[in-house]
Amino acid sequence: MRATSPESSRRALRRFASGVTVLTVNCDGLRHGTTVSAVVAISREPLMLGACLRTSSALTTLVRKAGAFSVNVLSSEQEVVAKKFAALGREPGDAQFAGIDWSVDLVTGAPLIAGCVAHIACGFTGCQSIGDHDLITAEVLSGSLGTGDPLLAFAGQLHREGLSALETTD
Repeated sequence: MRATSPESSRRALRRFASGVTVLTVNCDGLRHGTTVSAVVAISREPLMLGACLRTSSALTTLVRKAGAFSVNVLSSEQEVVAKKFAALGREPGDAQFAGIDWSVDLVTGAPLIAGCVAHIACGFTGCQSIGDHDLITAEVLSGSLGTGDPLLAFAGQLHREGLSALETTD
C-alpha cells in the first residue's frame, strides 16, 4: 500500500461520520460543557464508553476531579447548541448554559440538555494521553432516550438530515 500525505490522511479520516454530543460536568458547583464528536462504545460488559478531547480541554480536568459526567447526544435540531459548546473563549460556568433549557442529572449532578436524543450518565474510570488528545474512559451508570434524529459530524461539517429513513432496533 502506498503512503499518502498527512493532509490526505486527515481528509480521509474526516469522512468518518459520528454523532455529536455535549459532555457536561458539575465539579464542586462549577458546571461546564464541551462539544465532542469522538465518543465510542468500548465494552458491553461492563458497559463502558470513551471520549476523546484535546489535551487542553478544561472538561478533562473537571471530570477527573468530579469523578462523573453526562453525555448529551444532540438532536438534528441542536446545531446551535453544538456550536455554542465548541466555541473557544466561551463564558465559563453557568453562563455557558444561558438560553439553553437544561436540568440536573440526578446520577452525576451534571447538566442534561433538553431536546437530546439520549442522555448517558457516566462514572469516570481513567484517562490516557494519546498524541494531542486525552481518551477519557467511563462506566455507563444510566441512560435515557429522547426522540428525533441525531446531529452528525461528517467531513468537517454538521449535518441535520438523512437519517429519517433508518429504522432503529434498540
